[in-house]
Amino acid sequence: MDLRTTLIHSGLERTDAAVVQPIFQSATYKATEGGSYDDIRYLRLNNSPNHRDLAVRLTAITGGEAAVVTSSGMAAITTTLMALVQSGEHILAQDCLYGGSLSFLAEDAPAMGIAVDTVDGDAPDSWAAKVRDNTRVFLVESLSNPTLRVADLAAIVSFCRERGILSVIDNTFASPVNYRPLEAGFDVEVHSATKYLNGHSDLVAGCVISTAAIIDRVTHKLNHLGGTLDPHACFLLQRGMKTLALRVAQQNENAAYLAQRLADHPAVAHVNYPSLNDHPHRVRAERLFAGFGGVLSFDVVGGGAEAQGVMDRLGLAVDAPSLGGVETLVSRPAVSSHAGQAPEQRLALGISDGLIRVAVGIEAAEDLWADFGAALAGVRK
Repeated sequence: MDLRTTLIHSGLERTDAAVVQPIFQSATYKATEGGSYDDIRYLRLNNSPNHRDLAVRLTAITGGEAAVVTSSGMAAITTTLMALVQSGEHILAQDCLYGGSLSFLAEDAPAMGIAVDTVDGDAPDSWAAKVRDNTRVFLVESLSNPTLRVADLAAIVSFCRERGILSVIDNTFASPVNYRPLEAGFDVEVHSATKYLNGHSDLVAGCVISTAAIIDRVTHKLNHLGGTLDPHACFLLQRGMKTLALRVAQQNENAAYLAQRLADHPAVAHVNYPSLNDHPHRVRAERLFAGFGGVLSFDVVGGGAEAQGVMDRLGLAVDAPSLGGVETLVSRPAVSSHAGQAPEQRLALGISDGLIRVAVGIEAAEDLWADFGAALAGVRK
């Protein structure tokens, strides 16, 4: 079926002819014989009807074999890495990941005895020099946060297959509407379901989709760590996913329009968005993606103080650290998502103090530009 249809009709355990799945607000269920520890019917083990049906929908829309939902996007990423990499082993990671992922790799992974090397996702010839005999995972994002770089994803798939390394991709920014990593050959797909999958800024969740064997490993680790998603949040996520295709299509359109208008404004030094002609990975993005996504970023002339002034003058867009919702949000990565990195690290990744990230919603594009245009008019050039 078409993705738009699958999003609405997959993963529904209809009870008493209810068109919408109810919330199963029970911590425990009647025991059944046999099975493993992970099969015990207990809410912490992520196997209520709400969890199970949500997993069915996630596999249906991504092309995976199995899925598990988690209490947050970071729970999805960290649990996956801890399930697939042991103490004494090694991770390769793209150098421009989400700040939370970078912090985990820089601080927590080494404390667990896991070595990490970062690589330029656009330089395949440099990757082999970083590979070790104990390299287990290559972690990448479909669109990097917040500079919207597009790694050589096809090369990563081939590179990992040749060496027996598991390829793990955070597909939050693209969503299954714009990119389908498992069908492209990636081994594991993770999301912060807080963002596009839910789309309404009213819950925090994550998910992991892969083969049944890998999801068994991730689930077992998750059940030990306790990153359980509440049944009500499962219900809300099921509901939000039904409109994913419609929302993302509008966000693609709005972001492309806003990026072009910003690129033409004298108070804007540079815009990062894959549809623009000066984006270094525009051709690659056109080849890989069905759409360029709803996130862009731009540098304001004058630096951090002027950028903050622009955000303070916005009326529709809200200064808040998230993305993927129906409303437009803005943030300064230097003081939000990447505040944990040293200033020189941020600059090396293209994150200046004057960079504003825009998570575009589904408002009328003309209204959004009127808001941004008025806010930029106050920049001292």
